[in-house]
Amino acid sequence: MSEWENGNFEHGMVVGARRAGLSISQSAQLLGFSRTTISRVYKEWCEKGKTSSMRQSCGRKCLVDARGQRRMGRLIQADRRATLTEITTRYNRGMQQSLCEATKCTTLRRMGYNSRRPHRVPLISTTNRKKRIQFAQAHQNWTVEDWKNVAWSDESRFLLRHLDGRVRIWRKQNENMDPSCLVTTVQAGGGGVDHVFLARFRPLSANWASFKCHSLPEHCF
Repeated sequence: MSEWENGNFEHGMVVGARRAGLSISQSAQLLGFSRTTISRVYKEWCEKGKTSSMRQSCGRKCLVDARGQRRMGRLIQADRRATLTEITTRYNRGMQQSLCEATKCTTLRRMGYNSRRPHRVPLISTTNRKKRIQFAQAHQNWTVEDWKNVAWSDESRFLLRHLDGRVRIWRKQNENMDPSCLVTTVQAGGGGVDHVFLARFRPLSANWASFKCHSLPEHCF
């Protein structure tokens, strides 16, 4: 039946219209289906009591069943950065039927996984995390005037070599901040030149420099 995709509800509408006394032409005009479709659906209901479409069971069966999807999910959880080729190779080990990469890609997308760039977060130790929480709690009631008395610094890094390779991971839409889907970064990692900028809302005292900029050689990193 080519005029609907999920025909259970539409089948019931056709049967209901015909049982209400509408003719085939009237039912077709009311529901927007062809006369042939109206006639066939009502005939199937009268002869077989059939009120649902069998199209849902048509088509090629999925090559990866529920058990295979669970196995594939465990492979993803074990190594988020694995390529599609690596996932396919690991999945096919010990399997009677080997599957191609295209099938694996289709299955992963059906499971909700996509290849995405991971979020970059600073590498923070457990001790520093506790200190940051303590600092935030101690200063949560500070006003803007209080913060104007603080000197702020910023730092930019310029790579001397191209070391920041692209990393991709497999994750679902709601896993963007999952620890296994994050990439940690370290300050000045990989070698480079740092420029530090120090600024303050109010004039600094004589003991402070209003602007500080310096470059560090590569071997310092």
